[in-house]
Amino acid sequence: MDFKPYIRVIPDFPMPGIRFKDITTLLNNGEVYRAAIDELKERVKDWEIDIIAGPEARGFVIGAPLALALGVGFVPIRKSGKLPGETVEAGYDLEYGKDTLAVHKDAIKPGQRVLIADDLLATGGTIATTIKLIEQLGGEIVGAAFLIELSYLDGRDKLNGARIESLVQY
Repeated sequence: MDFKPYIRVIPDFPMPGIRFKDITTLLNNGEVYRAAIDELKERVKDWEIDIIAGPEARGFVIGAPLALALGVGFVPIRKSGKLPGETVEAGYDLEYGKDTLAVHKDAIKPGQRVLIADDLLATGGTIATTIKLIEQLGGEIVGAAFLIELSYLDGRDKLNGARIESLVQY
């Protein structure tokens, strides 16, 4: 299925020069949303995944249903200060700012095979930080799955050769 027609591009958001890829227009169409999750499932089902991690917030709407479809657990990677338990944290640069991500120290067991799922691979900063957090806990990265990849930003280059699947490329 061609998912591009279901993704709205909003110019100059959140700042001038950014062409924001809005997935809410895909998410609010149940048939298309299910098809996207099903397609991602088909592409990663043989990767021997133990658990899926998704960075806040749109990684939740991709990672959680993908985890459910694959019959594995889901780990939310949150912004600093949002998790109630003991965490590990790492800072990173966004396409247009800076942020810090955190994960519960007991969320991923050493040796668990982790798939990262998110809506978008852009410059790779968020996902590289997610990888760092998972590896700090002893998890093994099996790859990453995205709805969208902005290939012109070379985000793959920051992911240490991780296997990547993306449904739509810009």
